[in-house]
Amino acid sequence: MAESVLLVEDDRAMGEALRRLLRAAGFSVTRYASAEALLESGAARESGCLVVDINLPGISGLELRRRLTESGSRARVIFITAYEDDNLRDAAFRTGADAFFTKPFMGRDLIAALRTVLQA
Repeated sequence: MAESVLLVEDDRAMGEALRRLLRAAGFSVTRYASAEALLESGAARESGCLVVDINLPGISGLELRRRLTESGSRARVIFITAYEDDNLRDAAFRTGADAFFTKPFMGRDLIAALRTVLQA
């Protein structure tokens, strides 16, 4: 059975590219265009890992992580962002991020991080 990955990415082209990449690597992927859509779905409770863009419209990726933690979710989180910023990276890890990637990144690196996180 394929490991479940939830992808929260508001950019349609990036979201579709990541969805295809992860499916080709054997993951079951569901994409959400916003943090609000993910929260409304309740799907984070059943997922092994989330790949979340930090800079989302509305609720940010960091705030999403905080809300999931407060609700008791144990979902693992890998953050992605287009902004290279050490303070942002530090904030992501303070929220409990399992990995952090700045776009553009190598697809194989994301896949390797997902496999590591899901095996832990």
